[in-house]
Amino acid sequence: MKTVLLFGASRGLGFEIARQLYVRNQRIVALVRPTTDSALLEQLGVEVVRGDATSADDVSSAFAHAGNGATVLSTLSGRDEQGHFVDEIANALITDIARHSTTERFLLVTAIGCGEMRPFRSERAIAAFGDVVDAKSRAEAYLRGSGVPYTLIRPGGLTNKPATGGGMLTSNWLVHGSISRADAAEQIVSALDSPRTIDRAFALVDEELAYFEGAERTVVAGSAP
Repeated sequence: MKTVLLFGASRGLGFEIARQLYVRNQRIVALVRPTTDSALLEQLGVEVVRGDATSADDVSSAFAHAGNGATVLSTLSGRDEQGHFVDEIANALITDIARHSTTERFLLVTAIGCGEMRPFRSERAIAAFGDVVDAKSRAEAYLRGSGVPYTLIRPGGLTNKPATGGGMLTSNWLVHGSISRADAAEQIVSALDSPRTIDRAFALVDEELAYFEGAERTVVAGSAP
């Protein structure tokens, strides 16, 4: 199976993705900050490259370690020491390096409300998460314009609840909802197997929790792909 070069693997959704890739016996290379404890990743057989995702040299080293034809997957989020959104600057840097490599695809995990979903954000969501969602949207737009094959996946609110198996990818931009990290990771990893997810964007929620903002909590029927 092809190598997955993973950014954001040390915690949260990124770690759950690494765990599920491990179950598939997939080769995983992850860029991990020098100060981060990587013991649990190494127990999963992850090949850890130390570095900073905002450093071109460090990101290039991770690409070199992964080798030709790797699939890139990023869940990066947060701010750097200067207060800039890593969601934007690191993912744009990864896109630049992917453009000049043999990357098979860049699967970028962002959030509900990004890109085409912007007009359907609630006032409450804009007040709470507007700046970071805008930064993620700029990263999406940069990747889309790069010429690198991409998949954009926008999870709803992430929880630590047990998996239900109800994860749903959809292109219905009105959808809102939440999903467990385990179910989100399963859908994200499965998307890597589908050529129908290339150069497309999807929202990701638990089907039983999906609803339209401002309306009765109506389940969104159907999913894609």
